[in-house]
Amino acid sequence: MDSFELSKLAGAVLAALLVIFAPKTAIEIWQQGDREAKPGYVLPAATEPAAAPADGAKGEDGGTTAAFEPATVVAMIAAAKPENGQAAFKKCLACHSAEKEAGSKVGPNLWGIVDRPRAARGDFSGYSEAMRTKGGQWTYEDLAGFVHNPKGWLPGTKMIFPGVADPGELADLLAYMRTLGDSPAPLPQ
Repeated sequence: MDSFELSKLAGAVLAALLVIFAPKTAIEIWQQGDREAKPGYVLPAATEPAAAPADGAKGEDGGTTAAFEPATVVAMIAAAKPENGQAAFKKCLACHSAEKEAGSKVGPNLWGIVDRPRAARGDFSGYSEAMRTKGGQWTYEDLAGFVHNPKGWLPGTKMIFPGVADPGELADLLAYMRTLGDSPAPLPQ
């Protein structure tokens, strides 16, 4: 078989594919005009409710708007379910480790995070300037605010997680994080 015959064979195969797929594609494009385009997959993102108006005014959706209150989540920790928080914590494991002797990953190890000084893990050098200059210790209220909306609570943070919007899920998560230590940190009074 010479190159001319191979060219004819390749041309025939390509022509057959064109005859099969061109009409099908044209019909799909024509029918697409009758439908509204929808994305194949929408990434989940935390939604930050607007701050509550002082006068109790209605929000854009007709309901009253309420601001996120870390103290409310902290009050829920005592009744929260750490086993549910452990399931929610799987999201965190993509970037953080949580075993006592484990090293840090993309983010710092979260073992003993409650009452630990911020930006204090010696084996993690990737803290943002905002985190290093924040100072203080991780309290339950600070963790609630940060995990709810990392970029809102600490502008300039390197953490890309969008946050946990649901207060119940956040309370369960903090109840589980409380268990990540040699002895659970006491709940605030």
